[in-house]
Amino acid sequence: MFERLKQHFAALTTHAEFHALRIVRQTGEHCSLRRNVPEPPAFTDDLGAMLSVRIAGVEAYAATSDLSLAGLQRALEAAERQAQLISRHALVPPGEPPTPKGQAHYESPSLHLPFPGLVERFELLAEESARVPSDPRLVNWNLYLDCQRHEQLYLNSAGAEQWQALRFVYPGISVTAFDGSDSQTRTFGGYGSGQQGGAEILQRLGFVGASARVADEALQLLLASNTPSGRTDLLLMPDQMMLQIHESIGHPLELDRILGDERNYAGTSFIDLADFGRYQYGSRLLNVTFDPGIPEELASYSHDDDGHPARKELLIRDGLLLRPLGGTLSQLRSGLPGVANSRASSWNRAPIDRMANLNLEPGDQSLAQLIAGIEHGVLMSTNRSWSIDDARNKFQFGCEWGRLIENGELKGVVKNPNYRGVSSQFWRNLAAVGDASTLEVHGTPYCGKGEPNQVVRVGHASPACVFSQVDVFGGAA
Repeated sequence: MFERLKQHFAALTTHAEFHALRIVRQTGEHCSLRRNVPEPPAFTDDLGAMLSVRIAGVEAYAATSDLSLAGLQRALEAAERQAQLISRHALVPPGEPPTPKGQAHYESPSLHLPFPGLVERFELLAEESARVPSDPRLVNWNLYLDCQRHEQLYLNSAGAEQWQALRFVYPGISVTAFDGSDSQTRTFGGYGSGQQGGAEILQRLGFVGASARVADEALQLLLASNTPSGRTDLLLMPDQMMLQIHESIGHPLELDRILGDERNYAGTSFIDLADFGRYQYGSRLLNVTFDPGIPEELASYSHDDDGHPARKELLIRDGLLLRPLGGTLSQLRSGLPGVANSRASSWNRAPIDRMANLNLEPGDQSLAQLIAGIEHGVLMSTNRSWSIDDARNKFQFGCEWGRLIENGELKGVVKNPNYRGVSSQFWRNLAAVGDASTLEVHGTPYCGKGEPNQVVRVGHASPACVFSQVDVFGGAA
């Protein structure tokens, strides 16, 4: 099919000085059990193409699911008409955007190795579901195993040909305990967390055998006291650091937000264009990178959806803000350097500035050392709620799991752990960063942004981190 589409692209006729074709096919299989009962599997299969043109500096696009030569030609002509219509009103950025060239091929790890079929996946889920103990307080549990595949071919009139074939695996466990007055839910790594690759992901994440632990922790939470309120040190584990990085670094650094493009829908940013190169975002322990080269992370790729090569870039060094998350168009508009992060959720959406793999680089302390350095504090793990203002500054996050820390030692479990802060101050209270032994790779397929809405995959790798004097609070007594 893709070979035929390459021939169709070569046969297209246009008056544009530049045109490109992005073909995307996305397939998915969802398997789940609830209380040991298999649920009907769900399947998705989506295929289409985006045609884009540049005429007198104005870029426009049109999408189609008709992949015949005639269908692609009609979409190309629609993009041309759109460019001509908006040319009288368009604000053309200074300079010419770089033209993607050359050939590239990128694949997920283990892409050509066998992956368990539907029957095998349901058997695996049934075995894992059977490990949930028979306790009347365990009122609900569900397990799922999702597999999605993304194939994309980018072609342009300058001869670029970029092929990417990606596979994503999302294993999940959720157990809810109820004692007649209180309910607590514990999950395996949070909802929707996954990695890129194959069957090795299940072993790497420790999925097999995890349901008994998840159920036991749900029961422990029922018996636990509420998290005490007050200002104290906070140890965030990597599966919560994922959310913290995502909301209070990732979204504020998206350059189209800073330029005001997202004001109507997803908000703005507390960061200004003038802040880059001079704003102290966090303590000197804070080092954050855009890194599309970690194979198992969800948003690893060779080129973004505008065809530009992606490479690791340092966004924050020793706490100092250096670079935004902005693709080529936003870079031209702002005059700032950026990264290759123009990404679209599907063939019928235009690429926009999106965080991809946004990682906090490890420090030099083991988990035991992080804990030993805390006199009074709380460990929190696995996000369960989040709220943040339109500028991505003031926030309040809740977690599933908490442990008290006293005099450098872990103590009892606490439930309903929550904390709040202000992004522009919170990261300056970063007091200790875990080493590589504490680092974990997480990600979610549920990051929403854009008009019309686009939901994309993002990845976040982070070690455990300690923050000093954070406002912590629990639930109702």
